Amino acid sequence: MSTRRKKYGVTGARKRSLTIHLFANKDGTAAVEFAIVAPVFMALMLSLFEVGWFFYANSIVDASVADAARLIETGQIQKSTGTDAQKQQAMFDAVCNVLQEFGDCSERLTVEVQTYADFASLAAASDPATCADAPQSERDAIPFSPGTELSIVRVRICFLYTTVNPAIGVNVSEAGSNKRRLISSAIFRSEPYLSNGTG
Repeated sequence: MSTRRKKYGVTGARKRSLTIHLFANKDGTAAVEFAIVAPVFMALMLSLFEVGWFFYANSIVDASVADAARLIETGQIQKSTGTDAQKQQAMFDAVCNVLQEFGDCSERLTVEVQTYADFASLAAASDPATCADAPQSERDAIPFSPGTELSIVRVRICFLYTTVNPAIGVNVSEAGSNKRRLISSAIFRSEPYLSNGTG
């Protein structure tokens, strides 16, 4: 009887020792923890990169429309030689030089230049921006009217920004696509570049 108890006691102790050993064994714990944390970490990192790159692109679009507006405000485009189509292309190229790091301008960029008789007419204008994904007929009708000195002008740029990682993390694209329209405008009255002796 005592021998049987002793045998059972030893067996129970071994079971407890084996159980403790199994729970104390940390082999593979780091791999399991990494497998759980890695997807969340990657989604966070990609989201941070996506949002940062998006706001960077947005700021560059704003800077490019300011540069384009300056070309018209000071009369550089109006005083340049060539046809209106050539001047429009020169304007497009000047903007593209700033934005080409984000993709092919011919498939992403549109530049509108419109003049208005007065600020009331400008305020009443509710026409949406025409972007590069619009029908060809609408793109062909994009206005280019830089006006002359003291003209009230609106320069408007639309750039189709392609998101970096639309499938993981934060998605800044428009519904049903991997793109987002970045639209920026500049409104100003042209300088008297002909009257101040620079014309």
